[in-house]
Amino acid sequence: MSKPKVFVTIPLDERMVGRLSALCEVSHWSGDGRCPADVLERELSDSRALLGYAPVSAALMDRAPLLRVIATSSVGYDHIDVQAATERGILVTHTPDVLTDTTADLAFTLMLAVARRIGEAERLTRAGRWGKGVDSSNLLGRDVHHATLGIIGLGRIGAAVAERAIGFKMKVLYHDFVRREDLEKKFGYRYVDLETLLREADFVSIHVPLLPETRGMIGAAQLAMMKPTAYLINAARGPIVDESALIAALREGKIAGAGLDVFEREPVDPENPLLKMENVVVLPHVGSATIATRRAMADLAAENVIAVMEGRAPLTPVNPEVLPRLRA
Repeated sequence: MSKPKVFVTIPLDERMVGRLSALCEVSHWSGDGRCPADVLERELSDSRALLGYAPVSAALMDRAPLLRVIATSSVGYDHIDVQAATERGILVTHTPDVLTDTTADLAFTLMLAVARRIGEAERLTRAGRWGKGVDSSNLLGRDVHHATLGIIGLGRIGAAVAERAIGFKMKVLYHDFVRREDLEKKFGYRYVDLETLLREADFVSIHVPLLPETRGMIGAAQLAMMKPTAYLINAARGPIVDESALIAALREGKIAGAGLDVFEREPVDPENPLLKMENVVVLPHVGSATIATRRAMADLAAENVIAVMEGRAPLTPVNPEVLPRLRA
């Protein structure tokens, strides 16, 4: 009897490849960058599992009749049509927790970089302009220490960012669908409504998942509430912010700047005005991009596939209601 096939779109260490190979026929995308759509469709046509990061639509699932597991190597899963997967009896898993601290580090890095004008200073220095009409007096930034940080979404990553803010003696406000009274009591965080957070914060950092109710939640009206000296930080998902409204707010001086690891469309259009603004720090969605964290994400995604192939419940399912159907 032939082994079920798993298609892998990310690097895996030899140990995990060996464990998968004992249970499955492993096909591995080995090209540069993300797996192209045509290759993904061809490989999934006879695969039982997809392991890695790739957009999966309902139409693609319909062209993958054997597919039963989508193990994404990410905490977010908005690139997968989970409802369609559930309707078709396909289990979706993700990789929470293992990237929390790394992504929080990146969000705080964006905050420091945009406030202290690190991108501008680095570009001017590389261009040989230091001492030629440019010195520190041309690059005055704003302090992060003792400033007010407003966190939208005090989940795993948002809470990790808040903990980092304590070391900078920042005042932490937060808004979330769920109130975290335990963290309020432990750290002194203040729960406020979204409008209060936007009006009072010097830095607004977004840490909510992309859901129908969070898509576009920061638009022109919300940006207009922010201080003209405040900065917006987004290391969550691009479509949470109305990008055209953000561009307008930056151009009109309604906010001081932005630090962005994510965009409405990725990869970002090279002509996107945000890329040409000196008061914006831009990164190519690298929140989890450290060697140790990406390895941990890949390992967890592989462990989820292995568990299902061995008839066990995966560690981190997104739609666990599918599990009884897999075992039937």
